Amino acid sequence: MTDVKADRAAYYGQIKHRNMAPLWESLHNLVPPQPRPQARPAIWKYAEVRDLVMQSGGLITAEEAVRRVLFLENPGLPDKASITPALYAGLQLILPGEIAPSHRHTQSALRFILEGSTAYTAVDGERVPMQPGDFIITPSWTWHDHGNKTEEDGGEPVIWLDGLDIPIVYQLDQGFAENYPGKVQPVQRESGDSAARYAQNMLPVRHVASNPTSPLFSYPYDRTREALDTLYRHGEVDQWDGVKLKFINPATGSWPMPTMATFMQFLPARFRGRQYRTTDATVYSVVEGSGVAKVGDRTFEFAAKDIFVVPSWVTVSLDADVDSVIFSYSDRPIVSALNLLREERI
Repeated sequence: MTDVKADRAAYYGQIKHRNMAPLWESLHNLVPPQPRPQARPAIWKYAEVRDLVMQSGGLITAEEAVRRVLFLENPGLPDKASITPALYAGLQLILPGEIAPSHRHTQSALRFILEGSTAYTAVDGERVPMQPGDFIITPSWTWHDHGNKTEEDGGEPVIWLDGLDIPIVYQLDQGFAENYPGKVQPVQRESGDSAARYAQNMLPVRHVASNPTSPLFSYPYDRTREALDTLYRHGEVDQWDGVKLKFINPATGSWPMPTMATFMQFLPARFRGRQYRTTDATVYSVVEGSGVAKVGDRTFEFAAKDIFVVPSWVTVSLDADVDSVIFSYSDRPIVSALNLLREERI
């Protein structure tokens, strides 16, 4: 009588030497009936981690570190420097008088300012001021450096959330980087130049949208907040999202970056959001207010500057104790491009 189990084991051993394996032994894991995310819901309470970020300033300079950042590692993705399978998040600190030297890389980056108002980032020859709540873009392969005023000029510690597509770029073997010859790149345009060209519902007359990344580097919080307030006063409150807007590339109407979508939402006091889930994984950063995020079977009490993550296809609902504003970014452009985006409002 044939020993089927032994025959199969012997066969699997033969094909392994040819760098092959049987799909039928792995099909149920490779093509499951629904997503089984490795990433887990998690929260980083700013009040608990801020001191740790500040301590790094006494251990290493911004110049020595190149980028003095503590990255947020998802507990379900150990040793991968990832907050979701496709996205990276980190808290960067720049102290008064410091410069984080200029470099460029293929990874796209966003900065969301949490604390401090005396620093700038320079992007492709233009210096952009940083204020809490501002959303700032560093496009792929553009020179960028960061600097801060000296203490004598009123400089204060500045901390922001870095969001990058490092994990997906790493998986595709597309990571390249280059250091600029000097600490800073030369300033070629006055601050506000990109805003004048692209932030006024106008474009330079011969502008050609050949780059998928937004030509507008900075999206100031005061303008975003005003838009949310206006819509709220007009009664536009969704039962799941409150008042939620997406940031766009003003030249195309698409996402500001080809790999990351960004959003800002307002939740009025005593808002009780309904539950939903979506296949894009999302990182949330609380700008103002406090409340509760119910993520899967976890409940997170959030306050200003806290950061939490909702993995793909995990349910989430947001409740606000007081008027609250939340910034978020996700891998939605990637998921949408692959025709994998699904949403379920429960």
